[in-house]
This record gives sequence, C-alpha cells and structure tokens, in this order.
Amino acid sequence: MVVTGRCTDTALILAPLMHEYRWPVDDWDRLASGIVAGHIVECGAQSTGGNCAYDWSTIPDLENIGFPIVEVAEDASFVVTKHPGTGGRVDVHGVTEQLVYEMGDPKQYFTPDVIADFTTIRIAADGKDRVRVFGVHGAPPTDMLKVSIAYRDGYKAVGTLVYAWPDALAKAKEADRIIRARLEKLGLRFDLIYTEYVGATATHGPLATIPADLPEVQLRIGVRGNDRKAIERFTREIAPLVLTGPPGVTGYAGGRPKIEEVVAYWPALVDKSVIAPSVSILTT
Repeated sequence: MVVTGRCTDTALILAPLMHEYRWPVDDWDRLASGIVAGHIVECGAQSTGGNCAYDWSTIPDLENIGFPIVEVAEDASFVVTKHPGTGGRVDVHGVTEQLVYEMGDPKQYFTPDVIADFTTIRIAADGKDRVRVFGVHGAPPTDMLKVSIAYRDGYKAVGTLVYAWPDALAKAKEADRIIRARLEKLGLRFDLIYTEYVGATATHGPLATIPADLPEVQLRIGVRGNDRKAIERFTREIAPLVLTGPPGVTGYAGGRPKIEEVVAYWPALVDKSVIAPSVSILTT
C-alpha cells in the first residue's frame, strides 16, 4: 500500500517495486521499467480494452471489463494481464496504444525519479490476455520538478442549441453570426468567444469531411472574461434565438447557461534544491 501526497501517477507503481526489490535509486534501467509499468496501468481499463481504437468492436464483455495487473520480476521485466473471467482484452495492440498516450518525446519520458526511453521498450504476446514488456532503458532525471499551479482567471458560460435538417449546419452558422452581432450591438466585450458545431467540425475541425446535408448540428458557443455582468448578459441571448433566429431548433429545455468561475492551470518548473521532501507520522 502506498500512502502519499501529490505525486506522479507512475510513482504509485514504482514505489512498491523499489521497496520490494530494494532497487537502488540510480538503477536507471529498472527504475525506467517501473515507470513504464506504471504508465501502462495508470489509466485503468484503458490498457485492457477500454477506449481502444484497434478492432474495438470485437473486444468482448466490456460491461464486465477487467482492470489491469502488472506482474513484475526483480529484473524489472513484467507482464500485463487482468483477472480471469473478466471482460475486455489484453494484447500487444492495446498495450501499445496506452504506451503512446500523453506522449511527448518518446526518447525522454520525464519523471522526478528517472527519464525513460520509450524507444527501447520491447513488447511480446505471452499467452491469452498476457503481454510481456522488457528491455527498457533509462537515464538520470533532470534537476527540476514540475509544479502545477491553479489560479482564478475570470468567468465563462457556454450555451447550446440543436438545429435540425434541412440545412442544419447553415442554420447553426447563421445563429452564431446573429448572436455575435447582438453581443457586439450590446457593447459587450469578452476575452474569448468560441464556437463549435458539434456533429460537423467540433472534433476534427478542417480535417472533417462534412456530408452534404447533416441531419442535425449542435451549436455550442461560449464566452470567457473577467466581467461577470457581461457573461451574465450573454446567458440571456441564447433562448431568444429559438424564436428570433433560424427555424428547426431544439435542445433549449435546460434553461440559461450557468456562469462558472474559471480556474486556470499554469505548469512551471522549480529547481529540486529548493524542495525538501519530508514524512510526518501522526499517532493518536
């Protein structure tokens, strides 16, 4: 059992391995392999068939999907598997997909403990629902730690309307033009006005191939800024479009959009020398 404060996801696997096998803190290859094991299982069933792109329709019994297990040897090679009798699938394709998840430079996967070289990973089938991972190489970590800082950064609100066939996308685009013109006429200013056409271009943008006449398109428009009164005024402009904009609209039964405070994220680096880890054991 690992009891910890904020740490990397992969450390939850590396820590018990270092404890059990007494791996030295500078055994970079074994530490890197432990990090890779942690990376494979950190998203749970994503490595046992969940959210799997390869041949996804053939993955069995997803409603009873099993979560991953890593069986790690002292030399740091390991097998990814799952409990027998559970759904999902463990195979080379699925494990490989999870390996490239959230990947930057594959030769330098940074953690506070070690840098893992993902280009050295070797993967092989090891029986039904078993995948063997081995050959991982690592390098010393940097002298920096990552700091995740959250701060208040104004307000936002998002409204949606669904436009139906015919001319669904054209209607949604005209509704977007109308609401932007009305906001301009009201003299409202925002840091950002952002529009998506869900069902047409929201996921793939300009790469999407749009059919000639979509059956329905959801207009999703949001604003962001520091003037809460302006954000609130925006929320009152969505419902009027039902009767003062293009026809064939639905999806407005939820009422006005809700104003939300924006909690922004700022990642930064800090030198390890200014951080002093400590452990306090409290007794009652």
